[in-house]
Amino acid sequence: MDIHVGDIVTMKKPHPCGSRRWKVLRVGVDWKLQCTGCGHEIMVPRVKLIKQVKSVEKNLENQSEN
Repeated sequence: MDIHVGDIVTMKKPHPCGSRRWKVLRVGVDWKLQCTGCGHEIMVPRVKLIKQVKSVEKNLENQSEN
């Protein structure tokens, strides 16, 4: 799975605010995500995140730099 900073990931289960979409702020062993619904930020281990991701929306700004 190819996920970069700035991408939006859709999770299988919703956040308590009702949103399933998260913006990727940092990648590595632990990933930092920000809820697009309420702005809450969390740190998630990469292994756990990969299992929970349903789909990925690529950030067009990242693609133009490559």
